[in-house]
Amino acid sequence: MTVAWAFAGDDAVVPLEEAVAGLRRRITALRPESWFTSSAGRLLSVPANTERALVMLLDGDADPGGYAVAGAGAEAGGFRLANGQCDMYPDEGTVPLDEAFRSVGS
Repeated sequence: MTVAWAFAGDDAVVPLEEAVAGLRRRITALRPESWFTSSAGRLLSVPANTERALVMLLDGDADPGGYAVAGAGAEAGGFRLANGQCDMYPDEGTVPLDEAFRSVGS
C-alpha cells in the first residue's frame, strides 16, 4: 500500500515531489514549520531554518516520534514555530535542508 501525504489542515493529497516543492516554498516564504499527515495516520513534522531542519515522524498525537539525525556539531537556532516561538536544536538532532528534502521525498 502506498502512503499518501497532505499538508496538515489541507485535505488535498500531494505527490512526494509536490510535498518537497511545497516545503521549499514554505521555508522561502518564512513559514518554516510544516506538518504533514499521512493516509496511514502518521504525522511528519519539519520545522526548519534556512540551513537545517528537524525531521520528526510520529505514529500519532501521543507518540514521542523518531528523528532524522546528523553527526555531532554545534547548535543551530532560528527554528521559528507557527506559534511564534523560536527554538534552538543541537546540530546532531537536525539535518541539512537537502537531506530533509530527501527524507520528505522518500
